[in-house]
Amino acid sequence: MDRTEGSFSAIPDFDLHLFGEGKALRIHEFLGAHLHSRNGVEGVSFAVWAPNAQKVSVVGDFNGWNGLSHPMEPLGNSGVWGTFLTGLSPGHLYKFELIDSQGNRQLRTDPYALAYERAVEPAAIVWREDGYAWQDGGWMGRRRALRPFRECISIYEVHLDSWRRVPEENCRPLTYREIAPQLADYCNEMGFTHVEFLPLAEFPFDGSWGYQSTGYFAPTARYGSPDDFKFLVDTLHRASIGVIVDWVPAHFPRDRFALAQFDGTCLYEYADSRIGEHSQWGTLVFNYRRHEVANFLLCSALSWCDRYHVDGFRVDAVAAMIYRSYGRESGEWEPNVHGGPENLEAIDFLKNFNVAVHREFPGVLTIAEESTTFAGVTRPVDLGGLGFDFKWGMGWMHDTLDYFSQNPVFRRHCHNRLTFAMLYQYSEHFILALSHDEVVHGKGSLLARMPSDRMDWKCAMLRSLYGYMWAWPGKKSLFMGGEFGQHDEWCHFRSLDWHLLKYMNHSGLRRWVRDLNRLYRSLPWLGLYDDDPRGFRWIDPDDGDGGVLTFLRQGDSPGQLLLAACNFSGTPHRSYPVAVPVAGFWEEALNGDSLHYGGCGMGNCGGQWTEPVPSRGMEQRLLLHLPPHCCILLRPRKSSKSL
Repeated sequence: MDRTEGSFSAIPDFDLHLFGEGKALRIHEFLGAHLHSRNGVEGVSFAVWAPNAQKVSVVGDFNGWNGLSHPMEPLGNSGVWGTFLTGLSPGHLYKFELIDSQGNRQLRTDPYALAYERAVEPAAIVWREDGYAWQDGGWMGRRRALRPFRECISIYEVHLDSWRRVPEENCRPLTYREIAPQLADYCNEMGFTHVEFLPLAEFPFDGSWGYQSTGYFAPTARYGSPDDFKFLVDTLHRASIGVIVDWVPAHFPRDRFALAQFDGTCLYEYADSRIGEHSQWGTLVFNYRRHEVANFLLCSALSWCDRYHVDGFRVDAVAAMIYRSYGRESGEWEPNVHGGPENLEAIDFLKNFNVAVHREFPGVLTIAEESTTFAGVTRPVDLGGLGFDFKWGMGWMHDTLDYFSQNPVFRRHCHNRLTFAMLYQYSEHFILALSHDEVVHGKGSLLARMPSDRMDWKCAMLRSLYGYMWAWPGKKSLFMGGEFGQHDEWCHFRSLDWHLLKYMNHSGLRRWVRDLNRLYRSLPWLGLYDDDPRGFRWIDPDDGDGGVLTFLRQGDSPGQLLLAACNFSGTPHRSYPVAVPVAGFWEEALNGDSLHYGGCGMGNCGGQWTEPVPSRGMEQRLLLHLPPHCCILLRPRKSSKSL
């Protein structure tokens, strides 16, 4: 396993130059460990960025972890060290031994590794990239033509470790290959268009749920190999299910085997703790000012698109990136050069990230988890925005859950929380997300937050919440377990309570979510105008005393109408007048009180005929029966006439 003679030359000088400028979009194909042939000799090229190290060596199971055996050499003034070793094969473990800037010996795992062993402080694995034969060509071709703002998108958010487990084997999690067919079948049955995985980039601590990443280029070894993860993505694609991954460029953990103080200096993190630490998370902030760090993160995203065919990123903690003051009291943060709280380098990075992803991989979605009023999150970069496709509707989520957690008797006093979102609905492209964050840390499950001692009423309230959510403009996202009324708060180290499906309340709730998705996708015009006033019309937003909200979703043609009539009170309303623009018969597309969903079977006998009584600027009205805690969705029969 000697190096071939001559200087290390696996990285072209031009790419090293681009790396220094933060513009090397394929530097991950050179940094790390890569199997290739050099001068006809098979071997592995190793390269690592450690500009302040005094000495760097490759150590591994092939040299007894001896730092004297295979020293690396600096590549000019790039800060990159490299070497080429022969006689190695896939599967070998390795790390980098650094004599850091202080003269201390440090063992570091490879930041650009393609795979890691399963260990507390994992070594990287030499991995062959071309070992998987993709079969998702049809999906990848269709993805390029995706019009995300005009599509019906419904996302199922999944924590892979706790979706389902194997009780016969000490309740272990499913592997990538085991979950693939089960999840694909389930999503197709339930009508979801995408799966969103909580972070799967390698991470050390189970309790972080993946949000403290240490291996930004490798899927976690907890559930299998990189090829096993490719099989999962491939299986979902062949079932016409898109794959979104949570991605965490906002911060990283302090583990000394990984990125923190990598070469004895603050290399990946800011040196100033006022902008370089998130004390509430115990993590460090990436130094976006440093070109090589921004390049590292950008290439991480591009590699997930390239190597693993992912269809989108939900970018975590965007607010923590764009504001230096995030989570800090006055005097605990350092203003930018203009005296403001914005992290200007992070903002530039996010813009570059969105431009590069959309240019290099058309059809891939970028989604911001951003909780502030920062303007232009989903505005194109060339128009002054950050360039994301979508933003989580955090305001809608907080207001809606606050409303539904109130006793129905008192909801009249906070009715405006259901209508307030329409004041900013068209300022961004929103995803309505009921995420994992809303079912942890003592908040209880969504079902548990419904204020009743009766399980049937709890489920009825949750059905009415989902009906309102699916009818409201915006793409949809629901965390696993919410679809069947998980009773207990989510726990990351055990399976969801699938046994609840033997009870009608829970199985009926799941059928309701399934049918909401199916209706949503069967009316593609519902996805056209999420961000345009043409797609929405209030009928009566003001009946807080009655606990009723009525509105229309509209398409381009007169018959493209969906009426949402929601009674969030505990009192039935009989012959409730609802103005409509189309004369004729309005059929119940879905009735949340149907026996099929665990309801009481009240409703409108499948629909109602209009009567010619003008109201609210329309010439027709319906007299509807609205059961308590129920959302009814109606649409005109094709033979009905627009007025």
